[in-house]
Parts: sequence; C-alpha cells; structure tokens
Amino acid sequence: MSEVGVNTISFAGRAATSSQFKAIYSEGMGLVEETAAYLDGPGRSAAKVLPRMASVLYAAESMRLTTRLMQMASWLLLQRAVNNGEMSRDQVLSEKSKVRLDGFNVDKSAPGWNDLPEAFRDLVERSLRLQNRIALLDREIYRPAEAAVVPDNENSVKAQLDLLRTAFTSN
Repeated sequence: MSEVGVNTISFAGRAATSSQFKAIYSEGMGLVEETAAYLDGPGRSAAKVLPRMASVLYAAESMRLTTRLMQMASWLLLQRAVNNGEMSRDQVLSEKSKVRLDGFNVDKSAPGWNDLPEAFRDLVERSLRLQNRIALLDREIYRPAEAAVVPDNENSVKAQLDLLRTAFTSN
C-alpha cells in the first residue's frame, strides 16, 4: 500500500513558482503604488474635510493600510527572490520571520467608518483580500501543517478557490 499524500500536488507550490505568481506580485505592487498616490493626493484632500471621528479613524486606518501593504510587498519580494534563485529557501525563511501577514483586520463597525471616503474604504478592502490570499499562500508553502487551520474571518472555500484560480488561470 502507498502512503496517503505521496502523489499529492501542492497547489500553493505551483502558484508560488508559476507565471501566475507574477499576477499576484503585480497586483500587490500595483496596490502599493495606487495607495501611495491616493494617500498623497485625493486622500489627503478628502481627509481634511472629514468629521472628527472619521478623521481620527482615517489617520489610524491609513497607517494600518500602509503597514499591511509594506508587509505584503516584503513577502512578495522575498518570494520573487526565491523564485528567481537570488535567495535560498533558508535565507527567505530567516528574513520571512520579520514579515507579518496576519492580524491586520479592520473593525468596519467603528464609529466613523461609513464617513470615510469610498475610495479609501475600497483600498482597505482590496488590501485585506490580497492579504488573506498571500497569508494562505504563505501557510501552504512554508507551514503546510498550519494551512488546514483557517482563521475565523476567512472563508476557507473562497480562500482555496482563490488559490486554485491563482495557480491555474491567466489574467
């Protein structure tokens, strides 16, 4: 008899090393640039006219948003380096310990959330979705034993479908 899992295909491994990684990488880096442009331009103007509660929330959430995006960009750059043979897996594991992909959730019931500019809320939502996809990919690649445990705030079926879509579709 053969062992279970001997012929199992790692969808995460395929996604991380396939040309589809380029799509996630481009999406992540594009979101970083789009967010920076928004926060330095229209977001700065919009923040000046927000009600007090929304203004405080905007300041806090914009810091969380930029931190979240920088963490994701760091992970994407590390994964690109290992994919391109610029770093060994051990080097990436050492550096990756500094990257935090979990724990940046947003309280959409916070006072002032609905007063925030729609474009800003959209950037936050998109960053959270991308963060969940990258965190799932990270668990699948680097911590497969933990990959089966999905955070309460993440729909496991949707997460797996996103991972499959990343691995096998082209955009």
